[in-house]
Amino acid sequence: MPPEENTFADDAYEISLEFFPPKSQEGVDKLVRVQRELQRLQPAFCSVTFGAGGSTRQGTLDTVLHMQSDGLNAVPHLSCIGSTREHIREIVDHYRAHDIHHLVALRGDLPSGTFDTGAFRYAAELVAFIRDISGDWFHIDVAAYPEVHPQATSAENDIRYFKRKIDAGADSAITQYFYNDDAYWYFVEACSALGVNVPIVPGIMPIMSYSRLSRFSDMCGAEIPRWIRRRMEGYGDDLASVRAFGLDVVTDLCARLLEYGAPGLHFYTLNQSDLTLEICRRLGLVE
Repeated sequence: MPPEENTFADDAYEISLEFFPPKSQEGVDKLVRVQRELQRLQPAFCSVTFGAGGSTRQGTLDTVLHMQSDGLNAVPHLSCIGSTREHIREIVDHYRAHDIHHLVALRGDLPSGTFDTGAFRYAAELVAFIRDISGDWFHIDVAAYPEVHPQATSAENDIRYFKRKIDAGADSAITQYFYNDDAYWYFVEACSALGVNVPIVPGIMPIMSYSRLSRFSDMCGAEIPRWIRRRMEGYGDDLASVRAFGLDVVTDLCARLLEYGAPGLHFYTLNQSDLTLEICRRLGLVE
């Protein structure tokens, strides 16, 4: 059981947040409320996701620009799968024109029913291309997978591929969410052994419901430890108990990560504010 409050003396770490572009005016209005509530955390940046094949490109830009107007450092995701070099160049130039200096560069998933990977097969190729056409204009984040990317042939190959992204010009990384911090520390140590010493920020997924978490985890390959899964299964439809248990689990995870030197926490908010705020309150990061 985590403590109700825990204040960390070392303030070198940063909090960042992830949102997705809303698809309706109601969603836009909700996101405005949520982001303003989360501004209390003074996030280092707020990233905005990018749909398969660029399906939310305009929504990503609109969301980023609105966050910028609210004083937030808004960071667009950029996925390359299924795209041409000309298309990526156009997007990068568009972001530069809006004075955006930070990107999250990802391979992304193929759009449904499509088998053409486009000009880029891997995120390392995207990072190298961005560097070629824009130099040091952007700070580039990439993805990391402490529990191994679901399509990787081995854990060793996955770490070597991660190194390729850094060697191509990435500045830092954000991990897939996890609930076993041993996997994170092992990944960081393995990267360091290969000479990779960029900040690798843990991705944090607050637990809203067991069904939603299970669905997300099945899609992305994140592991739900058996003891957590069985406890949540036991709560059944008792959402209040799932929420309370999830807050304890995730707060304890975050406390351990910060205590042992993680460079920050990146919260996957799912365009919600309450759980992220409560976790940060328990950690002593917000009143």
